[in-house]
Amino acid sequence: MAKPTTREEFKQYCLRKLGAPVIQINVSDEQIDDRVDQAISFWSDYFYDGSEHVYLKHQITQKDIDRKFVQVPEKLLGVVRILNLNSSIGSGGGMFNVKYQFVLNNINDLSGFTMQNYYMAMQHLQSIQEILVGVPMIRYNRHINKMHLDMDASNIAVGDYIIIEAYSPLDEDMHSDMWNDRWLQNYATTLIKEQWGSVLTKFNNMQLVGGIQFNGDQILSDAVEERKRLEEEAINSLQPLIYNFSG
Repeated sequence: MAKPTTREEFKQYCLRKLGAPVIQINVSDEQIDDRVDQAISFWSDYFYDGSEHVYLKHQITQKDIDRKFVQVPEKLLGVVRILNLNSSIGSGGGMFNVKYQFVLNNINDLSGFTMQNYYMAMQHLQSIQEILVGVPMIRYNRHINKMHLDMDASNIAVGDYIIIEAYSPLDEDMHSDMWNDRWLQNYATTLIKEQWGSVLTKFNNMQLVGGIQFNGDQILSDAVEERKRLEEEAINSLQPLIYNFSG
């Protein structure tokens, strides 16, 4: 079986699954692209393999502080949280860093015994950070590409760096292996089949040469059942992503 590695190869693969070129599939190239985009969108929302976990670096500007939001790249599926690299707890560099001082004063214990004390101390520092400074609150809506910073402006300064933890859909031009995903292939084929059946229903009871008649209703009905089954499998049986959909 040929493995599709581009969008065009993927489209032709789906058409062959439906019977082409032996059977003429009555859908336009634009309709096929629409259904492929629809399949990728659903796949990215519900499949771990449909997106990638990314960390984006952003340097705070005065404009960000004034408008209280950060412009983020398009197509992000969701933002999990932000990490401030200039937090007050454990701040400083080199020997003035709290973690550095802790390890320096407990190096013998750390090398000769378990790491439980170190782990508990780091958890304690994190709790202090959350109590005294607070966890940065954010709001994000992927349709406007803005991450709102609901925090006291005194907690951030111009020049500070934040790390945005987020999920991004796979780039089809960079990740050609996505076209070989079995579920995506089946789902896109089903959506194209549903489009095909919808088109053929416009010609019901029309008789062709040789007495052949269109049966768009049957194709459409089968495709709808297949789509519902695949979507139910994705929602109930497969691992969805977890990120902030609030906005």
